[in-house]
Amino acid sequence: MTEDTLWHSISAAEAVSRLRTDAAAGLTGAEAAARLGERGPNLLREKPPRSPWLILWEQFNSALMMVLAAAAVIAFLTHDRGDAAVIAAILVLNAALGFWQEYKADRAMEALKKMAAPSVRVVRGGRAGEIPAADLVPGDVIIIADGDHIPADCRLLESRSLRTDEAALTGESAPVEKTADPSEAAAQLADRRSMVYAGTSAVYGRGRALVTATGMDTELGRIAGMLEGTEQAETPLQSRLNVLGRRLAIIALAITAVIFAQGLLRGVELKLMFLAAVSLAVAAVPEGLPAVVTIALSLGAWRMLERNALIRKLAAVETLGSVTVICSDKTGTLTGNRMAAREVWAGGSSWETGEGAAPPEALAALCAAALCSDAEPGAGGGDPTETALVEAAAAAGLGKAELERALPRVGEAPFDPERKLMSTLHRPAGDPPEPLRAFSGGGTLTLAKGAPERLLEKCSSVLENGTAGPLDEAGRRRILEANSELASRGMRVLGVAAAARDLPPEAGAAELERDLTFLGLAGLIDPPRPGTPAAVRTCLAAGMKPVMITGDQPLTARAVATEIGFPGGAAVTGAELDGMGARRLAGLAEGVSVYARVSPEHKLRIVDALQERGHIVAMTGDGVNDAPALKKAHIGVAMGITGTDVSKGAADMVLLDDDFSTIVAAVEEGRVIYDNILKFTRYLVSCNAGEIMVMFVSPFLGMPLALLPAQLLWMNLVTDGLPALAIGVQPAEAGVMRRPPRRTDRGVFTRGMTAHIIWSSALMCAVSLGAGWHYWRAGDPAWQTMLFTTLTFSQLAQALTVSPGRDFFAARALKNPKLLGAVALSAVMQTAVIYAPFMREFFRTVPLSGADLALASALAAAIFLSGELAKYRGRC
Repeated sequence: MTEDTLWHSISAAEAVSRLRTDAAAGLTGAEAAARLGERGPNLLREKPPRSPWLILWEQFNSALMMVLAAAAVIAFLTHDRGDAAVIAAILVLNAALGFWQEYKADRAMEALKKMAAPSVRVVRGGRAGEIPAADLVPGDVIIIADGDHIPADCRLLESRSLRTDEAALTGESAPVEKTADPSEAAAQLADRRSMVYAGTSAVYGRGRALVTATGMDTELGRIAGMLEGTEQAETPLQSRLNVLGRRLAIIALAITAVIFAQGLLRGVELKLMFLAAVSLAVAAVPEGLPAVVTIALSLGAWRMLERNALIRKLAAVETLGSVTVICSDKTGTLTGNRMAAREVWAGGSSWETGEGAAPPEALAALCAAALCSDAEPGAGGGDPTETALVEAAAAAGLGKAELERALPRVGEAPFDPERKLMSTLHRPAGDPPEPLRAFSGGGTLTLAKGAPERLLEKCSSVLENGTAGPLDEAGRRRILEANSELASRGMRVLGVAAAARDLPPEAGAAELERDLTFLGLAGLIDPPRPGTPAAVRTCLAAGMKPVMITGDQPLTARAVATEIGFPGGAAVTGAELDGMGARRLAGLAEGVSVYARVSPEHKLRIVDALQERGHIVAMTGDGVNDAPALKKAHIGVAMGITGTDVSKGAADMVLLDDDFSTIVAAVEEGRVIYDNILKFTRYLVSCNAGEIMVMFVSPFLGMPLALLPAQLLWMNLVTDGLPALAIGVQPAEAGVMRRPPRRTDRGVFTRGMTAHIIWSSALMCAVSLGAGWHYWRAGDPAWQTMLFTTLTFSQLAQALTVSPGRDFFAARALKNPKLLGAVALSAVMQTAVIYAPFMREFFRTVPLSGADLALASALAAAIFLSGELAKYRGRC
């Protein structure tokens, strides 16, 4: 049904004709039913939520988890049921933690569906009635009143001062004036004044409109479709751990093949070779890594919740630590989505609201603006611009209730998009308020506000120094220059005027709006949130680039960006983006900080272009229009208070206080967690590398199987696992928010740690295997226990020195009693394995003498001293 029609650019009569309906009578009941059967209900297609089984499967869908599962199967097939059970328990623990955190994941489509208005007033067969919004079809004629939710995309047939709030759809912060006149064919979504859209609401006036699109064919439906088709990018840590898992699997297979070949050449029996293969697989794979990562992310999510950041997906915790670009919607995110009167120009000078006492001329302008408005203080809703004027007057001591008692309204000429003015008529109940005493004695008082250029045409005098004087051309130029100056700073500017003369209540606009006295200009803006400038400064210091992406006007966007400290440069508009290819946009994206007048498709393209340049992108927002980009970004951040259910459903993280500065705190927490994950990953891998070296080298020394699978699992899951968990809650390194984000092209092992891992693991192998070989050569039955204990203590010593660039006594470890406690507890548990009878039987150990235990401890101390010496030499 004329799917590609640009409804906003054709006349209302032509739209009625194309949709084969009647502007006055609407569709007949029979025709509406036929179209409903053909087009389907006015509902958004519902994407079923992830099933619990799918969420559970996703917890296992990584290379590392697959390798662990394979190790468990091999252990089970070779009758090492205890080892298989322990590995399986780790798999289940990791999956359970991830499943619990993500169970209430993405419900964006359900939220989109809820946004549809439940009922609507429609004209059918010449009669007005109310029907469920789901029953609307293209061609229906609906009636819109102040406060109504718009149920479908519609072409206006009639507008009586209609204004709509489109912030959730387009990002436009101020109510949009609507008209039945056609718009330009090339107009962006936010500039199509002849249309109203599903998901928006009427805040002022009334109108009649022709339904042009329903359900998934609406602009809201298009966003829903984009949300369905948007794939979320893999997080940096997911990618790196998957690479690590694959490499560890290859290493395990290669070493196993070498040992098999060696064993066959030496004539070792096949069963023993299978046992060796399982032991090597266990040694190569850090079984505790997935569980420790998941636990660390979960603990981080709880800490972030204490800082008002609700984590919906665990991967978001670590992703925050790598963010390089924060793309933020302006309205409701950087700003409060609440208009405020910032400045009043009156009597030839400007006064910033809240800065000292207001001059008499500014008070007169505020008094008139408050009376010439329909907003009620504290009532909520209504036109945000009028609400801002009323609140500014109240802050200056001019409460609207008191003003209306002194000057009750007796007539009005409502705002009209053609006139761009609103006028009210008041009859004093006594003496007029002090700011308007210059207009007493005229019987009635006319007050007017609106577009300054239009208002000046109706003015013949100006209020200066408490009296009205003639308004000459020089005076008009001064007023227009002040208007331009306020507008250049991104403000919406309204003029205010008054006149004292006796008029009847039924007086129309022509009588009210003549020979007025100009009072002043009010500059209004959606101001930044209080903590936003400081948060932006912190982002820049931390090497992150803030980018504003908004549907608002370029001038307003650039003014707000400048005020909160964004890097300079002109704003790029959506129209300009339409003329760019993907390659040009990717090149441009590096240097642009502000995008204005953009659509949801533009937001997706910008995020995609930044990702193509290798950036880790966070997208913050609160509106429906943000949802696809929130989902596309590496991490989507929604506003918890003003955010729509749609944006929350698509996001990875929700800011419970709607404060942009909270994301900075979350990024700091994410960096700390990411740093700690890398620390314990390095720790676990270095320990496992030492185990691999022991298992690989010992046969070449003629020794029997150096460590049993149960002993390897004990080290990997208990003595490695507890310190690794403690490392995961290390305090932040100094200057964590004064360094650039971690580069995405770096692997898990950075800062030259690969060489350190090789050296430390080789040293662990040397001291433990040396001790074991010495005892074995001497025929001591405690040789394997000595090797096992020395290697375990060496790994605990490694935990104390794992933080790069900081010596043990400087601060980090000593300020983390959990790490000291974990190392001490692990040492006690290892001692129990040696001396407790039931544990000796399971792990096949023998008691060590005091001298043997002291020797194992001394050899382990060499690992600690080696690590600290390497740090010291690295700083010299």
